Amino acid sequence: MNKVLERTKRFCGYLVGIVFFISGVLKLLDPVGTSLIVEEYYKFFHVEFLDFSAKSVAVILSMLESLIGAALITGLWRRITAIAALSAMGFFLLVSISLVIFNPVMDCGCFGEAVHLTHTQTLFKNLILSALCCASFFPFSALGSPKKRKYVAFSMVVSGLVVFTIYSLLYIPLIDFTDYTASARLEASERHIDMNLSAPDEYDAVFIYEKDGKKREFTLDDLPDSTWTFVSAETMRRERPARYGENNISLPVIDADGGYHDKLAVGEKVMVVSVYAPERLSVRKWNAVCSFLRSAEKGGFRPLLLAAASPETGSAVMDRLEADGRADAGYLRQVLYYSDYKTLISLNRSNGGATYFADGFLVRKWAFKALPDEDRVMELGTEDPTEPLLSYGTAGTLSFQAFLLYAFAVMLLL
Repeated sequence: MNKVLERTKRFCGYLVGIVFFISGVLKLLDPVGTSLIVEEYYKFFHVEFLDFSAKSVAVILSMLESLIGAALITGLWRRITAIAALSAMGFFLLVSISLVIFNPVMDCGCFGEAVHLTHTQTLFKNLILSALCCASFFPFSALGSPKKRKYVAFSMVVSGLVVFTIYSLLYIPLIDFTDYTASARLEASERHIDMNLSAPDEYDAVFIYEKDGKKREFTLDDLPDSTWTFVSAETMRRERPARYGENNISLPVIDADGGYHDKLAVGEKVMVVSVYAPERLSVRKWNAVCSFLRSAEKGGFRPLLLAAASPETGSAVMDRLEADGRADAGYLRQVLYYSDYKTLISLNRSNGGATYFADGFLVRKWAFKALPDEDRVMELGTEDPTEPLLSYGTAGTLSFQAFLLYAFAVMLLL
């Protein structure tokens, strides 16, 4: 009877550990996306002044979640792990109850961008995990002790997690769970716009104002009174229905005068460098961006530089580069256009990352630290885009699956 009870408790611990580990790894897969989720929680709890810490907090919490999961699966430090898991589930329960009560327009982020749950689904998930935790950990006196080789397994998994996290911080995610994934089609592509959708894209201006610590969105026809303080303005494209269930994406391309040029990204071969935080890019990086765009133009691509900034801010950045003299600000001004922050950070998680489009299809992406050299750009300009499209998606998926297989094989079999 004791043997059956012990195995039942360990099985419950395995289940909780697997959920913790996968949840943490999926969030470590995309630190930038996870930091956006943390910022949403900061807004929900009205602590926006902590936004500067979002990425660090996202990585630390995701790593802790993964480590708790690995400890639960391997069975190490069972009392400490039990307390940590119960504390985490208690916190998650309180947060999920708050989400159900107040129902904010946000995603729980339990599994990063991979799985999206409603607030009610999140609450039920946490209730089930809490029940499994109680079944696994109580009474504490019957937790048992691990086998010594599990310490080796845990160490190997932690080493893998560290390498995986460093890679995710330096480069873009191995698997892209956003809409802006390989093979997605630009809505501005004439080949994929229906006859009744052939009119130019239409946009609405949205103005964000703040009053008494709360922010609200207003339209141009419904602006608030003088008691509200202006915060920022965004351009929102009016939604159009997708055809045939295709994964259509929008990419606003706006010039300094406010004109829209979305079809610039629809050419035969287009190389877009997106900078979602231009003020954070150093002169050295701007110089590298300039060199890359010149190489792309030489290789037969249409070069586009998209910045998430106002024309005034963009002009100020170019003036700074011109004064420094190390980057060709004149050339950058020629290819510089503007877009919104949310689109660019979804398009490419790297600040200064490149995205290759061919005939309106998204072919592949590169992080700033992995921009292809001039020879490779020249090759891309002459070869069929189908080959890099297929190899790009396959390589990332296989690498991520290999990491998960390694981690679970070590934890369960060693």
